[in-house]
Amino acid sequence: MEKELIINSNQKEVQLALIENNKLVELHNQPLKNNLIVGDIYLGKVSKLLPGLNAAFVDIGYEKKHAFLHYTDLGPKLRSLIKFTNGAQTGGMPSHLLKDFQVEADINKKGKIGEVLKKGQNILVQVLKEPISTKGPRLCCEVTIAGRYVVLTPFSNIVAVSKKITNDDERERLSRLIESIRPKNFGFIVRTASEGKRVAELHEDISELVAKWEKIHQQLFQTQAPAKCLSELNKTKSLIRDFWDESFAKVVVNDKKVYEEVSTEITKVAPSKKDVVKLYKGPRPIFDQYGITKQIKASFGKTATMASGAYLVIENTEAMHVIDVNSGPKMVSNDQETNALRVNIESAEEVARQLRLRDIGGIIIVDFIDMKKQENKQALFNTIKEAMSTDNARHTILPLSKFGLIQITRERVRPAVEISTAEKCPVCRGTGKVNATILLIDEIKRDLEFIIKSHRPKKLNLQVHPFVAAYLKKGFVSIQVKWWRKYQKWVTVKENVNYNLMKYVFFDGNEDEIRLN
Repeated sequence: MEKELIINSNQKEVQLALIENNKLVELHNQPLKNNLIVGDIYLGKVSKLLPGLNAAFVDIGYEKKHAFLHYTDLGPKLRSLIKFTNGAQTGGMPSHLLKDFQVEADINKKGKIGEVLKKGQNILVQVLKEPISTKGPRLCCEVTIAGRYVVLTPFSNIVAVSKKITNDDERERLSRLIESIRPKNFGFIVRTASEGKRVAELHEDISELVAKWEKIHQQLFQTQAPAKCLSELNKTKSLIRDFWDESFAKVVVNDKKVYEEVSTEITKVAPSKKDVVKLYKGPRPIFDQYGITKQIKASFGKTATMASGAYLVIENTEAMHVIDVNSGPKMVSNDQETNALRVNIESAEEVARQLRLRDIGGIIIVDFIDMKKQENKQALFNTIKEAMSTDNARHTILPLSKFGLIQITRERVRPAVEISTAEKCPVCRGTGKVNATILLIDEIKRDLEFIIKSHRPKKLNLQVHPFVAAYLKKGFVSIQVKWWRKYQKWVTVKENVNYNLMKYVFFDGNEDEIRLN
């Protein structure tokens, strides 16, 4: 699978388009003024306890709403985290290293929020989910710091290896390596990208993460909450860190500063592939040049049409997303079961792409076309599982129900991407109303008088909708003839099928448009 990353940077935001096999599969927008990113670590202040929800509101400096922290997101090591935070703030914890740190007992999994937190208390938290709809940010206290090859988890001595590394010998090798070089009381999760890496590369990654932990320790000293202690990488760098592999054919950037950032990041993770990064200097917008704009227009909106003519209708509610599969007018076979299977297989792949592209999360219900044969139903289920296997968001897919529905749950950490593909109507200008058509000829006549008096053209052409052209030429003494008699100027009337009913344009003898304003 060949991948491309096209990056469009402007004054307001950085847009990243991920292409797989020439299809747009992910679109990320990073507003330059947005300072709240999943993974950011803050020193927050508990503003309110909610015993009924077993949760708390925490002030992290977010302007619109306090963040939400549920008891289940506190993590078992909460007491150790609070102890470290207090010690770092007061200076009683002089070192960021935890070799002499006494790890506290885990909190009760089924405890109450009031037993472990109190109003006004300072607490170290990490952004788990961005604000979505009317909900504020969601937080957790299980602080983790992600690197290229491993993820650091403080106050733990556990080394876990990604399940995507299936080779038992490699899993054992990585586990032994990390165990031998990790600092005491720092646990690590070994990521898929670490497969086959040497100890020097893993050690360098661990050292960088420990240095970030040290930065948090330094930021905490005598700091007043709320305050940001550590920023996650921006979208550009985090996308390269998390998704980069050898299948990337090119990375194209239209901004020199972002180009240098991307080149530096790729040189770190894959020095041999640094030449794939290109700086775009063409006259056209970069998304237009690489066909991204056209794919966005075709992929967003209420409906998404596929090559066969089949299409999806996508409806969103607060609680769930519903996708309806429609076959369209084109049928290759007369056999209903064969047609249903063909459309469903194509739609399953498009559904997987749409979920990634729009970053749809929560509960998703897909209504496929009914099929009777069990083997066809199984083939459809296998297809959508395979199509979603490249999706990095955590998800669960249930088999086809007897009603022809597939239920999917997909991790939601940020608002779904919504792009309006509708354009303002050129006739009504978005008002839903147009001027009375009976007055159109009067408008044309007024403009004609102005052009004859002010421009004095030798020749004059008028392009209008075919219906209007027919009306102007109708009869022996047509409106066109009446104009000739009144103004002593013959106006050539031409039909233009691309014009809407109310549009008309005057041209001179050189076929140059005569502008009236």
